[in-house]
Amino acid sequence: MPSRRERANAIRALSMDAVQKANSGHPGAPMGMADIAEVLWRDYLKHSPTNPQWFDRDRFVLSNGHGSMLIYSLLHLTGYDLSIDDLKNFRQLHSKTPGHPEYGYAPGVETTTGPLGQGIANAVGMAVAEKVMAAQFNRDGHTIVDHFTYVFLGDGCMMEGISHEVCSLAGTLGLGKLIAFYDDNGISIDGEVHGWFTDDTPARFESYGWQVIRNVDGHDADEIHMAIDTARKSEQPTLICCKTIIGYGSPNKQGKEESHGAALGNDEVTATRKQLNWAHGPFEIPADIYAEWDARDKGAAAENEWVKRFAAYEADHPGLAAEFTRRMAGELPDDFSAKASEFIRAVAEKGETIASRKASQNCLNAFGPLLPELLGGSADLAGSNLTLWKGCKPVVEEDASGNYMYYGVREFGMTAMMNGIALHGGLVPYGATFLMFMEYARNAVRMSALMKLRVLHVYTHDSIGLGEDGPTHQPVEQLASLRYTPNLDTWRPADAVEAAVAWKYAVERKDGPSALVFSRQNLPHNLRDHETESAIAHGGYILKDCIGEPELILISTGSEVGLAMQAYDQLIAKGVNVRVVSMPSTSVFDQQDAAYKQKVLPVEVSARIAIEAGHADFWYKYVGLEGRVIGMTTYGESAPAGQLFEHFGFTVENILSVAEELLED
Repeated sequence: MPSRRERANAIRALSMDAVQKANSGHPGAPMGMADIAEVLWRDYLKHSPTNPQWFDRDRFVLSNGHGSMLIYSLLHLTGYDLSIDDLKNFRQLHSKTPGHPEYGYAPGVETTTGPLGQGIANAVGMAVAEKVMAAQFNRDGHTIVDHFTYVFLGDGCMMEGISHEVCSLAGTLGLGKLIAFYDDNGISIDGEVHGWFTDDTPARFESYGWQVIRNVDGHDADEIHMAIDTARKSEQPTLICCKTIIGYGSPNKQGKEESHGAALGNDEVTATRKQLNWAHGPFEIPADIYAEWDARDKGAAAENEWVKRFAAYEADHPGLAAEFTRRMAGELPDDFSAKASEFIRAVAEKGETIASRKASQNCLNAFGPLLPELLGGSADLAGSNLTLWKGCKPVVEEDASGNYMYYGVREFGMTAMMNGIALHGGLVPYGATFLMFMEYARNAVRMSALMKLRVLHVYTHDSIGLGEDGPTHQPVEQLASLRYTPNLDTWRPADAVEAAVAWKYAVERKDGPSALVFSRQNLPHNLRDHETESAIAHGGYILKDCIGEPELILISTGSEVGLAMQAYDQLIAKGVNVRVVSMPSTSVFDQQDAAYKQKVLPVEVSARIAIEAGHADFWYKYVGLEGRVIGMTTYGESAPAGQLFEHFGFTVENILSVAEELLED
């Protein structure tokens, strides 16, 4: 029977061979963490290679995602649908084995990792989701939600600020099913980290409320076993500090930065084979080692045992079982769409003049009772973002059955955790901050779009209209940044009706995230003389039209739509045939067919003015070089909102002046 070291060496051999064949990659981390992975994956990890989406599997996250050949080797060896040819195709176009683990490419990859620190943040989100789902669904005698989240992370993840944000909160929430393995090898790309990273990391995590197991020999299976056994008994998250040697087995490069991010080289690969006593060719794994690694039968048995338990649960709690099945399938309640549309019609009939952030809260009060899967939150701004609704119950260490997270001032951590919550399944997360502070969370927003997750990013205080807090808090370029993000639908509603439609369609969307951008100041209700929801759902639509063909089109969003409507009245009085187009979501509008876009923005009408208190340059794609944009080209100032709008040209008078100039050209 192959020894533990031989099984671990299979990971090392596959990792160095794949990197060498690609002449690109990171062999050091997989070779250094192979012994830890062997113990975890063979002796503890609950998973089913033939059904990677089995709900009650343990989640495994490789936060130091540059070491991707570690997880690819593990998936291949344990029996997932990842062939030796897939490993040979490492880092090649359209392969299942890209340079960093990408969600949706290889079965068994739970999340996209690579930007350091986000993997541990995703893992915290997954552990939160497990705890919440367990509290909501487990009953006496029936435990259907019961799995661990394991995460590997290195020095780079520890240096990233996001690790502080999420690990601090993980301790506060008592996430006992979260176990992190710190690959403490003392090496990063630039060399030995003692010149720039001298934190007492164990003490830091102890201060967060974690159980910390120090000084584990990451190449000693017995010590790793003891650490995992101890970790699995804790009611707090556990950090296992593993002392490892990067590039373990490479006689000339182990323990050095040279093994971190480059192929070892043919000569060194040969020398490593000899050092490890691995007498097999490239990508060659002996049958007895494959047999020892194969987890398909064990995984199927674990899954079948859970299926039996779920059947017993279903017999005793049929309603809960049906709800659990629905939520894990990602389906919304059957009556949600109809009731949401009914609410939209009621909002239109009421015609309130309110801030769109307040309209957003009204939506939550209407939709929240219909959607038990909603898990909300805010980065310490609940009273300003208005994300709390009447049925909110906080998730706390002692009782995780709630539906609202107090994330604290952790915008980046909150957003990356929401990605993990969405990936886990069973919950639809939304989280809020000021639009300006989206910048802190930017990379996690991008990751939600890259993975096409159902995550709702809520942003308030959306422009210079927030006033006296000044340019540090007044977003200018952020709307453009969000809109330029592939797969992300950004909505900036003009009134309460558009806010309700935005919420409905963001919740219903399955193939990507949405950003909902709301105002601090009150916005007037806009009268519409057509079927409201279907028009708004196109992303851009004719809000107010003239008799006959327009000679001028005003395009606007959010708080500036009211200005456009006022300008419309005066332009019509002057005899100008003008059309107002509200465009709450440019990405949704762009998805419409050519006939619809021609109907709203006919190419024959080149006289166009876009009006938005955001960066002007974005709008030239809609107005063309012959059009005009009334927008921001500088940062804001500190003053009351009304003075700022006048100062920066967001007035009816300025719109009329620009229109007159444009029509004279």
